[in-house]
Amino acid sequence: MLLELAQWLEQYARAFNVFSYLTLRSVLACLTSLMISFIVGPALIRRLTALKIGQAVRDDGPQTHLVKAGTPTMGGALILVSIIITTLLWADLQNRFVWVVLVVTIGFGAIGWVDDYRKVVHRNPKGLSARVKFFWQSVIGLGAAVFIAYSTNLPAQTEFIVPFFKQVTYPLGAIGFITMTYLVIVGTSNAVNLTDGLDGLAIMPTVMVGSALGIFAYVAGNAVFAKYLAFPYIPGAGELTVICGAMAGAGLAFLWFNAYPAEVFMGDVGALALGAALGTIAVIVRQEIVLFIMGGVFVVETLSVMLQVASFKLTGKRIFRMAPLHHHYELKGWKENQVVVRFWIITMMLVLIGLSTLKLR
Repeated sequence: MLLELAQWLEQYARAFNVFSYLTLRSVLACLTSLMISFIVGPALIRRLTALKIGQAVRDDGPQTHLVKAGTPTMGGALILVSIIITTLLWADLQNRFVWVVLVVTIGFGAIGWVDDYRKVVHRNPKGLSARVKFFWQSVIGLGAAVFIAYSTNLPAQTEFIVPFFKQVTYPLGAIGFITMTYLVIVGTSNAVNLTDGLDGLAIMPTVMVGSALGIFAYVAGNAVFAKYLAFPYIPGAGELTVICGAMAGAGLAFLWFNAYPAEVFMGDVGALALGAALGTIAVIVRQEIVLFIMGGVFVVETLSVMLQVASFKLTGKRIFRMAPLHHHYELKGWKENQVVVRFWIITMMLVLIGLSTLKLR
């Protein structure tokens, strides 16, 4: 909206031309979402507390988490509102990529909202059944995959790009691309959700990975930079930098309230939506493996659950003291804030490795 207004005002004052620069709009998006969250956050927390929308803690989890029972949840709605409003203000609303990411984010957020609502109202820690949740995730994920494959004229969509190598790609075909896109979106969504188990654990890696993907989106959407760095040029992908900026600002503001000890929890409404957004952006800019690298904490958390379940069903024994992995380290004696900060440090290193693929090829 503001971009269109600036373009109209440009005919009267050339100074408004500055708002056409993607880098400026991305920074302004970050600041805008940050301010929206800071302004709305305290009121939202008070409202959630008054409505007694508190977290139902798993009775089979670490005993130290029992004190968190009753902490307001569904705070991820604050993140989504900030991202949506900011994107509508600063992004080019004629860009199809922007709408794909927004629809996926809102769709997965709606699934998470229903799940959180059932947990809160019915006091059932399991919330929405896994089968129903997976069904709707699949509907949205497949819909987005088909749209990206056939409606956006995405370059190199039939090729699976391997980082660190200039010419190493693997043909996928339309069906292969749709399958991969679906798995990335749904997989990343659930991976972030599994990671969201400690105060601030999921949101900061999301901010770091999302910010890095913003750099990849900017490069992919710039013909000069894409050619210089041997990236596929994807017209319009640069606008996703605005969404990444909004995600970073909203995430940092939410961390203000979610840092240990948390005043509010993200809930599935935030975790599922943010994970899906990361997956969708990574697919559009053709950096699925880079997302896998940078989101290594999400990947390991998910694998720990899969391995734990498989081991227990096959042998009756557990590999970890508790899954996801962050609970394992808690039971080994690590303090909650130690686990969180150390996982942040690991994510920072992985993000730097991912960013190195910009040049190391």
